[in-house]
Amino acid sequence: MTKMLTIALDAMGGDNAPIEICKGAVQACGQFDDLEIVLTGDEEKIKPCLSKASSDVLKRLCVVHTTESVLMDELPTSAIRKKRNSSMRVAMEMVRAGEAQGCLSAGNTGAIVAGGVLVVGRLPSIDRPALGVPLPTINRWTFLLDVGASVRSKPLNLYQYALMGNIYSKKIMGIASPEVALLSNGTEEIKGDDVVVEAREMLLRSSLNFKGYVEGDDIVHGKADVVVCDGFMGNVILKFGEGLMQGARSIIKEEMGRRFMPKIGLLFMIPMVKALWARFNYEKYGGTPLLGVKGTLIKAHGRSKAPAILGALSAARNFILKKGVEHVSEELESQERNADCAG
Repeated sequence: MTKMLTIALDAMGGDNAPIEICKGAVQACGQFDDLEIVLTGDEEKIKPCLSKASSDVLKRLCVVHTTESVLMDELPTSAIRKKRNSSMRVAMEMVRAGEAQGCLSAGNTGAIVAGGVLVVGRLPSIDRPALGVPLPTINRWTFLLDVGASVRSKPLNLYQYALMGNIYSKKIMGIASPEVALLSNGTEEIKGDDVVVEAREMLLRSSLNFKGYVEGDDIVHGKADVVVCDGFMGNVILKFGEGLMQGARSIIKEEMGRRFMPKIGLLFMIPMVKALWARFNYEKYGGTPLLGVKGTLIKAHGRSKAPAILGALSAARNFILKKGVEHVSEELESQERNADCAG
C-alpha cells in the first residue's frame, strides 16, 4: 500500500488565491497518487474552486476553514503573531503538530520566514534560515541562497548558508562534491566587503569544496553548484533573471509582429523558443525551500498560477521524500561535533 504524504497548502496566499492555488492542488493530486492536500482558508471561497475535480482527487483534498489571511503588505512578524487563525499560520501549525509533512504558501515572504522560526521552529545550530532556489544555467544547476529570508547577513550566516546549500545540493540535487562559492564584486581575493571577506575566511577553513568568489555573470555560466549571498542581493538577482526572461519573450513577440520575414523564420524557431522558455520558466520548478527550520516549508512565487503551484507541490513532495529536513539537521549536528573535537 502506498504511503500517503500530507501537505498543508495556504489557499489564501498569493496574488491569484484561491482559484489558481486550488487548481494547482487539483493538478498535483491528479499527478501524484501518494499526495493528500489540506487547503487552509475560507471554506466558502475554496470549495467552489474544487467543484470540477474528479472523485478520486476530491478524496485526497480537504479544507480546514480559517477566518483570517496574511496580506502581502502586512508586517511579517506582527501578522504571524496576531493572526493565529490565518490560513498561513494554521498550515504551519499542522507541520509543527505532525499532521502534515510539509506546507506551501505563495503569500507574504517575510511572514513565511517569521512563521518558520516562530511556529515551526529553527534548527538549534542555525542562526537564521535561508531561502534557496535551484537556477538553470548553461552547463549545470546552481543553487542560490539566500534569496530573501534575511535582508542583511553576518559572516556566520553566510557560512551557515553555504553549509545548508552544500547539503541540499548533495542530498536533493544528487551532486557528490558540490562546488561552493561566495558572490562578490570580483573574483580577486582583495574584493568583497568586510562581511564577505570574513565569511570567505571561515569557508576556507571548512571542509567544503570552496572555490572562492564568483561574480554575477558567473552564475549564468554555471561556475559553481552553490552560490551564497545575503537575501537582499539574492532576491535582486532572482527577480532580475525572471524579468529578463519575460522581457526577452515580449521583445521577440513584438519584433516578430512588426516584420513579415521574421514571421516566416519563426515557424522554424518555435520549437527552440519553446524549449528555451521551458528551461528557464520558474513555473515548472515553482518552489523555494526555507532551509534551517524543523519542517518542510516551501515558498511559491507570489504571482503563481496553477502550473507554478503544481511545480511547488512537486518540489515539496520531493524534499519530503528525500528527507531534506533530516539531512540538513543531521549534517549540521555532525559539523558542530567535528568543530568541537577540533577545538
